[in-house]
Amino acid sequence: MSNKLVEELAPTGTLRAAINLANFLLVSSRADNGDPQGVAPDLAAAIADSLGVGISYVPFERPGPLADAAEDGVWDIGLIAVEPARAEHIEFTEPYVEIEATYLVPGDSDIQTITEVDQPGVRIAIAARSAYDLYLSRNLEHAELVRAEGIDGSFDLFVSDKLDVLAGLRPRLLSDVEQIENARILDGRFTAVQQAVGTPSGRIKSSAYLRDFVLEAKASGLVAELIARHQVDGLSVAG
Repeated sequence: MSNKLVEELAPTGTLRAAINLANFLLVSSRADNGDPQGVAPDLAAAIADSLGVGISYVPFERPGPLADAAEDGVWDIGLIAVEPARAEHIEFTEPYVEIEATYLVPGDSDIQTITEVDQPGVRIAIAARSAYDLYLSRNLEHAELVRAEGIDGSFDLFVSDKLDVLAGLRPRLLSDVEQIENARILDGRFTAVQQAVGTPSGRIKSSAYLRDFVLEAKASGLVAELIARHQVDGLSVAG
């Protein structure tokens, strides 16, 4: 392993991996010492092992602050969804997994398809600064996004304010739909949230190494093995 690569990618001698705790599919539990456990932490640990350095987790409660910290020098790699706005300061690998994002509506809603959501007067509850919030912010033309802090907050807002639509990741919506009588999840998806490994912009050797690592992790079956190990439903290896 090149010393120059290690010096650039893990300048403190330990790989500092930023983890988005809000993604319950990628972070499924916490260890006794508080470290996150799941697909994302395990992938970060595998990267550290490949470099021959230790791992240190830098947890963030939500993805927005994680992305914001890219220029603060507090993390070396960040496991987060790919988004154009984030790519201004983060160099991303190809995605290693993807998650369907779709809509939940009340049982008495006239909305039957995903394309019918984007119309005047429709109010959508959504987790602020999530990857699917950023996507819908770019692509919706008529419907209104009503933001809350975190996934739980968007569900509570949808219920309390009697909004028209709840946007979210399909695996979470499958749980939410059980809590609202007659609610239903629309068929299909409005996007697939693609999770990748990022490093702060300007780390040329690091970004090239991480791109190759992720490609090999998918091709070798490592990513699929991690999904199976943590028994995660709703995650698929990105193509």
